[in-house]
Amino acid sequence: MTRALQIPVWMSLAVLVFLSTSGLAFAQQKPEEPALHSSDAWLALTDSGSYADAHQEAAEYFKAAVTKDHWESEMHAGRDPLGKVLSRKLKSAMYVKALPGMPDGDYVVVQYDSSFEHKQSALETVTPMLDKDGKWRVSGYYIK
Repeated sequence: MTRALQIPVWMSLAVLVFLSTSGLAFAQQKPEEPALHSSDAWLALTDSGSYADAHQEAAEYFKAAVTKDHWESEMHAGRDPLGKVLSRKLKSAMYVKALPGMPDGDYVVVQYDSSFEHKQSALETVTPMLDKDGKWRVSGYYIK
């Protein structure tokens, strides 16, 4: 009977150690990591031409500033002529608390060196922000 009690205690300790270390890792996660995940998922929508879905998945601030119809129109005019993405390589991801013309908050400015069918070299800037619900969502997108 003593042995049967040791197994649950041992398992409880193992679970406690696992949870405390995984919680520590989560707490130490840099904001760039979830922001990059958000940026990549959002770019996949944009790359596929799903501009309405990209608008829907954007930050609340973005959706309040840009209507879905205006966003789709701008993307058809500015992005469609570039053609398909041929390559995209992460150049930088920088966490900032303030951006010009934006309310103070949590942002990650992500830049990619990209190549399109009809534009060999481009710099894409995607700016996820930490939305009110605690999720990272894109608040800005620019191509140079």
